[in-house]
Amino acid sequence: MSPHRMERPWRGRHESSEKSEQPGYDPECYLCPGNERASGERNPHYKSTFVFANDYSALLSDVPVIERSNNDLFKIDVIQGTCRVICFSPRHDLSLPEMQVSEIRRVVDLWIAQLADLGQTHRWVQIFENKGEMMGCSNSHPHGQIWASSFLPDEVSNEDLNQKIYYEQHDEVLILSCLERELEDAERVVLENDSWVVLVPFWAVWPFESILLPKRHVLRLTELNDRECDRLAEILKEFLTRYDNLFEAPFPYTMGWHGAPSDDGDYIHWQLHAHFYPPLLRSATVKKFMVGYEMLAEAQRDITPEWAAKCLREVSSIHYKVRI
Repeated sequence: MSPHRMERPWRGRHESSEKSEQPGYDPECYLCPGNERASGERNPHYKSTFVFANDYSALLSDVPVIERSNNDLFKIDVIQGTCRVICFSPRHDLSLPEMQVSEIRRVVDLWIAQLADLGQTHRWVQIFENKGEMMGCSNSHPHGQIWASSFLPDEVSNEDLNQKIYYEQHDEVLILSCLERELEDAERVVLENDSWVVLVPFWAVWPFESILLPKRHVLRLTELNDRECDRLAEILKEFLTRYDNLFEAPFPYTMGWHGAPSDDGDYIHWQLHAHFYPPLLRSATVKKFMVGYEMLAEAQRDITPEWAAKCLREVSSIHYKVRI
């Protein structure tokens, strides 16, 4: 890490540490079992995971057809899609690392089922989670989202292009080539089991940014076998527990799965992976801001990926709430 960056005096904004205890059930929460949502619909008394169409969907399936613009500079097109909400647990107070492995496995199964369903009619299915108020999460009930669209978003298009270029030049899958070298060096590897690896990538920008990927060549979540799903649930619990233990507070992040698009194209160059982007820099209350030079020039790193991986390796794998 850079001592100059990390040790400089900080008199800027301090966020809430989000350590307040949550009830197991909140009668005012629109995601808890049996409660009424903004749409007027009432949630079932679900006992495990629960998915429903977002009451405030950012993507719609019935967008009016418009005439495409012929302007070379300003082009518009019709985008269709749908948005869903996934409740990980009926418990209002349990985030993923606080759930049992068997419960996390049911979340994995739901991700796969939703991709299989939405992938039949949508080219891209984005599964993601925003955890914590710092990441814009509007409800503390542990949940994620799915946005399915008729087009490839910018980040995905860039990943698709660069993976394809590398495959055509080297006849190798880009991310698996990176993984092979990372495992040989091991300095940026955080966790691994016989099926999965968590590492802080060489190109990490956010503090403690991480990537999770299978060891074998897998294009999509729907291609995982039963053992890989079990091992995914296990490594998610341990990895996210280490995130929480880093500052002994619920660790905010945005995470999302990237895999091959759900169309008939040839995507042999793709490798399934999940990105984790956490904003906390030096404590539970000091976050990394992407401003100034980052917005106008390019991102700068406050800590090295090697130091971040070392911190995550050395922190306990037993959740701090259990140890207290």
